[in-house]
Amino acid sequence: MPGTGDRQAQGPFVTNQAYTRYDQVEKKQEYHLAEGAHQEAFDEDYRIRTCDLGRLLHGSAADRAAFAADLGAALRDIGFAILEGHGIAEELYRDAEGALVEIFEGVPLEEKLRYRAARFGSVNQGYFPIKETSDIHPDLVEGWVFCRRAFDLGDPGAPPFRAEAFWPRPAKEPVFRRLCQAHEALILPLMQSLLQSLGCDPHLYDGRLTRTNFGQRLNYYPPVTAADEAGGGGRMLGHEDVDLFTFLPAPRVEGLQVLHRANMKWIRLDAPPGSIILNTGDYMQRISNDVLPSTTHRVSLPRDPEARRTPRISLPMAVYLWEDEVLEVLPGLGAPKYPPVQALPFHTRITSKYYGDDYAVTE
Repeated sequence: MPGTGDRQAQGPFVTNQAYTRYDQVEKKQEYHLAEGAHQEAFDEDYRIRTCDLGRLLHGSAADRAAFAADLGAALRDIGFAILEGHGIAEELYRDAEGALVEIFEGVPLEEKLRYRAARFGSVNQGYFPIKETSDIHPDLVEGWVFCRRAFDLGDPGAPPFRAEAFWPRPAKEPVFRRLCQAHEALILPLMQSLLQSLGCDPHLYDGRLTRTNFGQRLNYYPPVTAADEAGGGGRMLGHEDVDLFTFLPAPRVEGLQVLHRANMKWIRLDAPPGSIILNTGDYMQRISNDVLPSTTHRVSLPRDPEARRTPRISLPMAVYLWEDEVLEVLPGLGAPKYPPVQALPFHTRITSKYYGDDYAVTE
């Protein structure tokens, strides 16, 4: 298998099919990792469906059933939906965005590197310097991933919490903790809704998603330079998420693009401020027997040249299972296309594409 240098040497304009040996679910779609000079097709008319989460959280049984059907239809079609009516105060997002900027712009690089990413369980947690999000993606983004253990959540049996072990500015931990707790409160209701839409027992995953294994990512995309533009890379190159699903508070700067498998055209996703973008990942495609796709997406440069000079930030929260859980096709979805697999080898086999072949853990 090629090493890191070989993967990077292929550049951002190879297609995903160069890396299919790492996939753990079927991905027939072929796409270039970065938007470039290959004249890709865009669908300017398609709109990602908006679903009113208030019907699930506060509605009647009929409202909840209607929401489940609506969300299920959106995710079956494209793997993405926009959630409104979630009840999370926009102030919480503004506070988190401000704290994110303070961390990335106010902490010196040498201090950031003290927290350089390392694997804890299945998740690569810590700081990722610019262009080092992965071995194959020279992404124009700095990233920081905080797992559940990086937050003072009072979990039973957890060791005494030391914010300084994870945070270069420990005073910022409560800001992001409040954000994670607000999103975590949505995990079970949404999973129950998805299971209902698939015709399964809505409570099948309640135990697995209590005190959830999650990764809270902070992304800081600095202003794009002329050299960056000439290099042809992207702010974040094309990929699919590994998880069950991801919560993404709607970013304020253009760039998120979604690939619609039905016509292989890209869609520019423009979600209203304060809404949450939801998308399904590889865990979900596996257990849903390919009913709910792990959808390709990327962050490209804004069309407006002036917007490229503006930093872009985002706060995605990835929802996983714990490493010893087993991913098994849900009942009632036809003959299973995939055998049962433990989450740890499943997850690390996929992510070894980004971090090197020795990242994978065998069962």
